[in-house]
Amino acid sequence: MATTDVSTDQQAAEASVAQSVRDYYGKVLASSADLKTTACCTDVAPPPHIAAALAEVHDEVMERFYGCGSPIPPALEGATVLDLGSGSGRDVYVLSQLVGPTGRVIGVDMTEEQLAVARRHQDWHAERFGHANTDFRHGYIEDLAGAGIPDASVDVVVSNCVVNLSPDKPRVLSEIFRVLKPRRRAVLLRHLLRPALARLTARRPGPGRRMPRRRPVHGGLPPCPGTRRLP
Repeated sequence: MATTDVSTDQQAAEASVAQSVRDYYGKVLASSADLKTTACCTDVAPPPHIAAALAEVHDEVMERFYGCGSPIPPALEGATVLDLGSGSGRDVYVLSQLVGPTGRVIGVDMTEEQLAVARRHQDWHAERFGHANTDFRHGYIEDLAGAGIPDASVDVVVSNCVVNLSPDKPRVLSEIFRVLKPRRRAVLLRHLLRPALARLTARRPGPGRRMPRRRPVHGGLPPCPGTRRLP
């Protein structure tokens, strides 16, 4: 009787999901007006300092950004921030202003078309802000090592409604904990994370071993309609 290689089937399914997401955000969408749903959008105004930073971002970057809110926490000056699924770079350029010249912002995205938009305006933003501190990398949020992100190398991880698109959320969360420095934080706009967090928690080290302490992964603000707050 023929047997099915579950791992191979799973890999094929995950590759298919990734390709569908890449095609949708890279080829189907030409601007945010082309989005097929408003299910994860919010009409809550961002805080004044975020609104001011958004006003400094290039028009094309804004038009090609498909996130659903603002996962940006306070007190970021001098921090190294990693944006998962950075797309056209809107949040990266907002963060660039908030971390200042002594900070650094890394954006990781798997869609070349989106990265091209982000990279096209790096010099424009650097001149406008008075400092160059952004780095856009092609890669997958399930494999941040492949994008060159070392262990314990970032202070803050943010993601704007992208983790929900991953076919392997526990692996994404494992990578987040790997790259975070001890006692640092992750801010993810919250979609479909509860089961992944439960599975990640189940894979705790055995007796006598301790997991490195990190601040918990939590939802960002403002909330997206139809989603639930993580505990």
